[in-house]
Amino acid sequence: MLPAPGVLPDKEIGALFQAGAVRSETALDADQIQPASLDLRLSDIAYRIRASFLPGGKRSVADMLQEPEIELHRLEIPERGAVLETGCVYLVPLQERLRLPAGVSGRANPKSSTGRIDVFTRVVTNKSKAFDKIPTGYAGPLWLEISPRTFPILVRPGDRLAQLRLSAGRPEAVQEKTVSIDLRAVDGGPIGWRAKQHGGLIDLRRLGGHQVAAFWEPLFARSDRLVLDPEAFYILASRETVKVPANRAAEMAPIAPELGEFRAHYAGFFDPGFGTNTGGSRAVLEVRSRDVPFILEHGQPVAKLVYEAMCARPDQLYGGMKSNYQGQGLKLSKHFAAP
Repeated sequence: MLPAPGVLPDKEIGALFQAGAVRSETALDADQIQPASLDLRLSDIAYRIRASFLPGGKRSVADMLQEPEIELHRLEIPERGAVLETGCVYLVPLQERLRLPAGVSGRANPKSSTGRIDVFTRVVTNKSKAFDKIPTGYAGPLWLEISPRTFPILVRPGDRLAQLRLSAGRPEAVQEKTVSIDLRAVDGGPIGWRAKQHGGLIDLRRLGGHQVAAFWEPLFARSDRLVLDPEAFYILASRETVKVPANRAAEMAPIAPELGEFRAHYAGFFDPGFGTNTGGSRAVLEVRSRDVPFILEHGQPVAKLVYEAMCARPDQLYGGMKSNYQGQGLKLSKHFAAP
């Protein structure tokens, strides 16, 4: 029996595991199920591919990889780790696979920490015609396309770069909130961070062990404006605080394509409870300008938060679990020491 329409909470995701609708090669990690999403884990092999692709039609991802013009080479991901280089596109089978019942669909997003180190990811399924979208009733494996943009990364089996949100029926947006950019400093601190082009390797398991100065350049307020350099990567914060109540889940979405040639976010899921026990948390924005320099103004709208109804309240809220980003302001990923 399907739950009520809406985003599935942790207990319903656990029930899908018990029913075999979500399966995994290995036992679930204790914290793998989030309040309204499931973390997805890398397997032990990666395929370096010539270009991104969608299987479409009747083709599987495995069939596509057999075509010589797509796969360049494959590499093992041992327990000691393997390096995924910048400027390359990789396809990695995930440990989780699905056999969704009719009426349950999914969509994926990079995890917050993934987006904040400028690693672009998308989930691919067999016969898919769109990235990050899993149709109702899908049965088959999941693959993760990974493209480090600024920093090479050291990955191991079981690392989690993406997350999956499952929904019953067709949940509709119940509220939208515009998110604008904050370019005014607090107590003389930076308004943002710009990634250095040759910062070195990021070990995904080395939390808090990377020095900020080796990877990031602080940015300071100048007349409420910031000029984005083409293709440079920035970490900025929203002017507004964000709160997600227990009966809602939220996702960051583009506000309008005509606002400019820049991207304001990679990661997009906000779990129930985000910001609710701290007076609100800022949304951290992963920003890149394309093609030409672009001027951002303080308070300029750059994205929107789309709130959806949960089908039930989660057993555990985001604010009640260990988190690196609850109550955040302008914050880099958990891989870096406090600046």
